Amino acid sequence: MLSDPIAPRLPVESASGPVATPRQLPASWLCGTLLWALLLSGCGASPAPPFFDATRHDVTLQGIRFAVLVKGENAEVIRLGYLPRAARGVVPGLMTVAAEQASGCRVTGPAAGIYRSPSLPGDTGEARFQLDCP
Repeated sequence: MLSDPIAPRLPVESASGPVATPRQLPASWLCGTLLWALLLSGCGASPAPPFFDATRHDVTLQGIRFAVLVKGENAEVIRLGYLPRAARGVVPGLMTVAAEQASGCRVTGPAAGIYRSPSLPGDTGEARFQLDCP
């Protein structure tokens, strides 16, 4: 009937017993989940799949840290750490310098083919470059 009050939702029974609702989960399970999330988020910069076997170089320019992954004549630059929006204007230029410094090559433009970046131009978190190496 429409006038009947709605009954509270009870835990569902399964073959192995009652299924826990989120409020009934043990604290150790929640702590373990949070611990794994923190450990995985602290892994630092991870390369894109085309750069899995690339050589990593850590470069700091103007106090901003970058992980530069060089593979053949391509480089992926990942900015590490947090920057407020107002401080991000210099980052694209610094990414180019970081790629050249780490590789010893000249940046000729954005990477192409499988190395092409899925990011929008001007992304201050990640960039991929084509290199001209002597």
